Amino acid sequence: MTDTIQPKPGILDIAPYVGGKSKIEGVAEPMKLSSNENALGAGQKARDAYQSAVGNIHVYPDGRASKLRDAVADHHGLEPERLIFGNGSDEVFALLNQTYLQPGDNIVTGQYGFLAYRISALANQASVKLAPEPGFKAEVDAILEQVDDRTRIVYISSPSNPTGSYNTAEETRRLHAALPSNVLLVIDEAYAEFVTAPDWETSFPLAKDADNVVVTRTFSKIHGLGGLRIGFGYAPLKVAEAVDRIRLPFNVSVPGLEAAVAALGDEAHQKASRDLVETWRPRLTQAIKGFGFEVFPSAGNFVLVRFANAERSAAANDYLHTKGIIVRPVGGYGLPDCLRITIGTDDQNRAVLDALSEFAAA
Repeated sequence: MTDTIQPKPGILDIAPYVGGKSKIEGVAEPMKLSSNENALGAGQKARDAYQSAVGNIHVYPDGRASKLRDAVADHHGLEPERLIFGNGSDEVFALLNQTYLQPGDNIVTGQYGFLAYRISALANQASVKLAPEPGFKAEVDAILEQVDDRTRIVYISSPSNPTGSYNTAEETRRLHAALPSNVLLVIDEAYAEFVTAPDWETSFPLAKDADNVVVTRTFSKIHGLGGLRIGFGYAPLKVAEAVDRIRLPFNVSVPGLEAAVAALGDEAHQKASRDLVETWRPRLTQAIKGFGFEVFPSAGNFVLVRFANAERSAAANDYLHTKGIIVRPVGGYGLPDCLRITIGTDDQNRAVLDALSEFAAA
């Protein structure tokens, strides 16, 4: 016993999440390409809806997010009662961990899986088992090897951040079929709208007929609403009802709800955002490879660039800073020799290529 208040065991051992850097000393308006934000920002319809909602910010939001619930259900062909809404999809992960994890339980995810899965699992005094990703993507057999009788949740990202890899529809179905029925499979599809690969498909149909699958999406990427923190999960009804018992009663804001509904209906903005990524993703990949650096295949709105070693990666990051460009070092994911670069506007992408060309030449 101590004479001061202490957090529960394990909390102080958790490394806090560190978001992408947003400032460079001495640079008034740097090019921020560190957080996979939508380079086009939010669409005009979402901005207008946000402004219109300002007059109602003294009113508590609809705790059930009914308007957005119906819009999402209609847009994706889902049952509205099976949707979980959160303060970003991060909160959906945290709610699932809080609902299903006890001390001694574990989650399984890929070696380079999104850090948010791990943080809230550890906060619930569960352990984290990482499946090796020698090919820089989640491998079904490697994940299954980590599953034991205390595994409660398996997380995969498809596409995955920060590697940009994805799991095919066949791989995802095979993983689900091999999991015990008492293990929840959570499939994070934050970057789904940017995928063009023909062998990828959303796991909504898999979740529709399964008792242990949750699919999550976010409004932060294709819709450009990262600052409003809106995410959702499509879950079995019994899972959605269990989570709803512990969800904070007003966890999504009034302006956020209105902007998300408007964004969902703004097909022109979604298309423009996809077109920008589809145009520049191969261009950046080809050009950066031409400079002598490795670029991983990406299905998201970013590319992951690998340098000769951690020192060269740090030097490249520093050089980009001198050009007013902020990208994301990913040493926290165990990739100290890599930088993740968000696909930006035309001018931003050209600036990145110019800077990396100069760095390579130097």
